[in-house]
Amino acid sequence: MALNCVLFFLLAAFATTVSATDHIVGANKGWNPGINYTLWSSNQTFYVGDLISFRYKKTQHNVFEVNKNGYDNCIIEGAFGNWSSGRDFILLNKSKRYYFICGIGGCSDGMKVSVVVHPLPPPPPSPSAIAAMHSSEKAAAPTTVGGFESLVVRLMLVGLMVYGCGRI
Repeated sequence: MALNCVLFFLLAAFATTVSATDHIVGANKGWNPGINYTLWSSNQTFYVGDLISFRYKKTQHNVFEVNKNGYDNCIIEGAFGNWSSGRDFILLNKSKRYYFICGIGGCSDGMKVSVVVHPLPPPPPSPSAIAAMHSSEKAAAPTTVGGFESLVVRLMLVGLMVYGCGRI
């Protein structure tokens, strides 16, 4: 029975692990002139730890991370970084607005994208925190909590009852 409990908690922890997303700029159209990257980025949600990747012909384009002025005016002076491999994977490691442009003339043809990176959502509560909350809710009124985290917590509690991993 103890082995079942350990396996259950390992599966639950694995199922709730957040993984990074690789956002391919322009999707199947890649990093090329004449594409509405504002529309593309507005349909994406970026989180700290995600990647933004640029796919292009390395002899024709490149990528520069610039500030807002560089983005608005298509200038690369003072750039924070530059890439030219044709398959560039850039880690979005801070919660902020990022600005990327093509530094080989493509910016003026629309090859620029700005993305807002959000902080990671808080992790779901640990099983010990759930147990502590449960034991302190002796006479609390019933409440409804929605969302994915709530579903995970409920499934974990059901697993505890099914596998007999302690008294709830």
